[in-house]
Amino acid sequence: MAIFEEVKSMLRLWRRVKFIFNIRKSIPFLIRFFKSKEVSNRKKGLSIFFVIAYILFPWDIIPDFLLLLGIVDDVAVFTYIMQLMVKMAPESLKEEYRIEEE
Repeated sequence: MAIFEEVKSMLRLWRRVKFIFNIRKSIPFLIRFFKSKEVSNRKKGLSIFFVIAYILFPWDIIPDFLLLLGIVDDVAVFTYIMQLMVKMAPESLKEEYRIEEE
């Protein structure tokens, strides 16, 4: 059963990552996330804090001067922040953008 849950969790993560890179869906999701009255101001503020913190203090594992490799960790951090925002989103918003498709 634990393996099944792990596979299910990985599939859910993959769907979210795919969603993040689908700009046509992710940008409207972000707009709705910040306009939604279902999302608390605390969650909105936390999301903004993480984005601003990364912009001000980019924690690079791989330096950006290594071009393609340097961008990989930036994409990973951005994906992580978006993943947190998706987790904080209300179920109605997740359903609307089909983030949690089974």
